[in-house]
Formats: sequence, C-alpha cells, structure tokens
Amino acid sequence: MPSLAVPEELAIVGYDDIEFASASAVPLTSVRQPSVDPGAAAAELLIDEVERPGDHHHRQVRFDPVLVPRESTSAASAGEGAA
Repeated sequence: MPSLAVPEELAIVGYDDIEFASASAVPLTSVRQPSVDPGAAAAELLIDEVERPGDHHHRQVRFDPVLVPRESTSAASAGEGAA
C-alpha cells in the first residue's frame, strides 16, 4: 500500500475532539460538539414537561459544532486558525 503524506496528500478530520486529537503525532483537526449543554437542555425540557404537563410544548434545541483546525489539514498547517 502506498504511503500518503498528511496533510499534503490527505487531510484527516475527526469528530468529538477527544483529548488524544491534539496530542497525536500529527495533531488531528476535529469537530467539537458541546458536551454539557445538551444534558442541561434535556433536564430543563423534562422539568418543564413535568411541572406544566398541559402547557408544555415540545421543541428542538440545536447545538452548533465547532471546527478545531490542527495539523492534519492543510489550512491548519498553513497557519490559518490552528488551535
């Protein structure tokens, strides 16, 4: 199997931005998602539903992910926003 150079020939992006992502041999660009906010929102919605069963309205809550560029993509290795 031929070798590929990261990020010159192959960009790699991970998901969840685990601690290992920044500590690997080639720091991994990653998509970070909120970890505490979804649980807090779920608890608030549940409490609201229990406390106001006749007046509660179901709704969707959106949490925006954040791209954390590192050296596994060319934008980060070029110095554009490396974290």
